[in-house]
Amino acid sequence: MPLFAKMSASKVQTAAIEGLSVGLDKGYRVTKHARKQRQSRKIGKQSKKTRVVRELVREIVGFAPYERRTMELLRIGRDKKALKFLKKRIGQHTRAKRKRDEIQGILRDMRKHHK
Repeated sequence: MPLFAKMSASKVQTAAIEGLSVGLDKGYRVTKHARKQRQSRKIGKQSKKTRVVRELVREIVGFAPYERRTMELLRIGRDKKALKFLKKRIGQHTRAKRKRDEIQGILRDMRKHHK
């Protein structure tokens, strides 16, 4: 006698709907819990408070000597030289590119405000 012959028709249907025995959707269907985001995933994300504080510090303290030299290089159009200089000072290519873009943005803002 086949295995399904003893079961009622409703149980056979629910077994077919409940879950598959093979494939990507294999197993019993459950609802997943919404987990809180891990603290380690938030590292590096800048908050409004941090941004305001950094702007204030930049306004009071000014620029570091290597940043001032980078500004001069960018003003005369030596982008590649500025990148190489920053890479030597910062030590990482990606961070040097980010710093160069940041300083170019500052120079752009300065030109806007002076006009």
